[in-house]
Amino acid sequence: MSLLFFGKDPDTDGDECPTVWVDDQNADLVLQGWKADSRTEAECLTVGRIPETEAVIRIPARLVPLIREACDAAERTELR
Repeated sequence: MSLLFFGKDPDTDGDECPTVWVDDQNADLVLQGWKADSRTEAECLTVGRIPETEAVIRIPARLVPLIREACDAAERTELR
């Protein structure tokens, strides 16, 4: 597996910030984000449980352009 780096949140300290990658073998998006607060998790739980192997994270809206770019790359990878 190799992760293709797309970028970090430009408005954070550059060390501990939301980040976007694409796995070049299976085209999965890999996202690092802020852990959701309990209120957000509670609202998410209204539609189903959160398994131990999953997490609710927040990605700032300013990363949308990087996520779009990563989605485009993931689609290109998946088509190969």
